[in-house]
Amino acid sequence: MGLSAVALGVALAVPTAAVAGGAEEAAPTFTKDVAPIFQQKCEACHRPGYIAPMSLVTYQEVRPWARSIRERVSTRQMPPWHIDPAVGVQEFKNDRSLTQEEIDTVVRWVDAGAPRGNPEDMPPPMVFADDDVWNYADFFGGPPDLVVYSTPYTMPALAQDHWWRPEVPTGLTEDRWIRGIEIRPSTVPGRKITHHALARLQQEEDDDDALGAASDIGPGLLMEWAVGKQGEIMRPNSGKLLKAGSSIVWDIHYHAVGEEITDTVELGLYLYPKDETPKYRQVLRSWSTFEGGRESLSIPPNKVTVTEAFHVLTQNGRIENFQPHLHLRGRGMQMEAILPTGERQVLSLVSKFDFNWHNNYVYADHAAPLLPKGTVLAFKAWYDNTAGLRGNPDPNQWVGWGDRTVDEMGHAWVNVTYLDDTDYEDAVAEREEVLAAMETGEN
Repeated sequence: MGLSAVALGVALAVPTAAVAGGAEEAAPTFTKDVAPIFQQKCEACHRPGYIAPMSLVTYQEVRPWARSIRERVSTRQMPPWHIDPAVGVQEFKNDRSLTQEEIDTVVRWVDAGAPRGNPEDMPPPMVFADDDVWNYADFFGGPPDLVVYSTPYTMPALAQDHWWRPEVPTGLTEDRWIRGIEIRPSTVPGRKITHHALARLQQEEDDDDALGAASDIGPGLLMEWAVGKQGEIMRPNSGKLLKAGSSIVWDIHYHAVGEEITDTVELGLYLYPKDETPKYRQVLRSWSTFEGGRESLSIPPNKVTVTEAFHVLTQNGRIENFQPHLHLRGRGMQMEAILPTGERQVLSLVSKFDFNWHNNYVYADHAAPLLPKGTVLAFKAWYDNTAGLRGNPDPNQWVGWGDRTVDEMGHAWVNVTYLDDTDYEDAVAEREEVLAAMETGEN
């Protein structure tokens, strides 16, 4: 939960709620009921020395913020999870939102006076990996097989935002397949100046390769680092193709923080064994939400502007995730599938986009949309360039495309696993079996 110390203001004492008939004894306590929720959904950011403005680890740290926590939790502002709960797919691998039961527990706890409870009920402390530890090393049985570093960059203490775009060879002399990716600034000070970092794959594709022949299948974007993102692990028997002679084109956005800092960004790649080729190729697409090229994005002052764009799947595909990317005036984004039959399905809608959080919504295995070739993916984005949008730097400005935060963008990062006709039909049949088993309570 990324509570803002400025927005929260001065913490107020929470009076004990007036309860009758012994209900006070049944009220939730911090140690037994609330601490486990905070550990699972909040402490990744709210812990000493990390990115949130306060720690929510101990009762002493949490108690002064009780009223503000109640407000942010009950209105679903925190934890940051902006998928509209009434539209589209609702099952995700990385869902950090609170369930209604968890929200009710926190609200009842605060309304009861935020009691501490029995110290012996406190769960063991959470253990988080250090920032210099590869998070997927245990999963894959060791550190990344290949690490590619951006060339060092020094950000002055005081300066305009800078963009660093070096190209670095991977050094590979043979084709390899990626099964996991991590990306991060190389040092803790580097996290202060790195707004975000993109690693794009540059390589020649084989026209006669069945996995790379389709026009919408190519190298694409490998991974992005930003607050709230770390990496990804491919599905079993799926991977991203890294060809001999390939290179990484970095696109790193640095901003000044009052001290001169030199840093690099590192891309850790976990590879399949040399003799193992996954069956399915996955590509991270960057699909625009407006037509006509960057120069066509035009957002008038003091107005709400809606843009849309359409992209055709030339191959069958499974949509693995949805991540909107907008800037300060971005208000929302929708991804919709228009099937060859003409049927329309809203896949996901982010209705309250917040530029402070680069949320990547990863669909659960049984919920990831399976779409036949010929499907049109329709993207729609909303921009609020009015004084009513909090954080708008200047609603009287006409805004267009640009890299600066005060400019705008509009695209969705979507991982697609491409399937041939037979594999697509098998995947659809398997999905039907899984859903039927879930409905009957079978495993």
